[in-house]
Amino acid sequence: MYVKSRHEFTAANDLSNKGTEVFLPAITKQRQWKDRKKLVEFPLFPGYLFVHIRPGPEELTTVLRARGAVSVLSLEPGRPASIPEEEIHSLKLMLSGGADLDIYPHLKEGTGVRVRRGPLKGATGILKSKKDQHMFLVNIELLGRSVGMRINADDVEES
Repeated sequence: MYVKSRHEFTAANDLSNKGTEVFLPAITKQRQWKDRKKLVEFPLFPGYLFVHIRPGPEELTTVLRARGAVSVLSLEPGRPASIPEEEIHSLKLMLSGGADLDIYPHLKEGTGVRVRRGPLKGATGILKSKKDQHMFLVNIELLGRSVGMRINADDVEES
């Protein structure tokens, strides 16, 4: 779902209060002002949140009436696009791992991998090299973005 700028948390709360299943991946960063430092939560994909919509026009209408809602991403008019459950699951595993995450533009090259041990065991993604380090990337195809973190190449196997 696409939302107005800086309305990700507002829309997520509104939809959640209406009983809609929402996933807003967020990261915490430290921000500094002249007089203080504070940990602030930022959406991982600014302007987007993930919504589970049951088939039917009523649910779609409820989602589009949320505060801050702009549109539901779709490949065909009137039919919301879906994101594979494996991508959402892998993204949730990466966020729960507590490691620093980086956002990358969508990457088509690379080998599909599955993490075989450690806190991300079972997550699927792509292995990529960056400055002599290996990166584990989870692609969110519909948004054309990837989320990555450093990983030991021995912890992954080809999927």
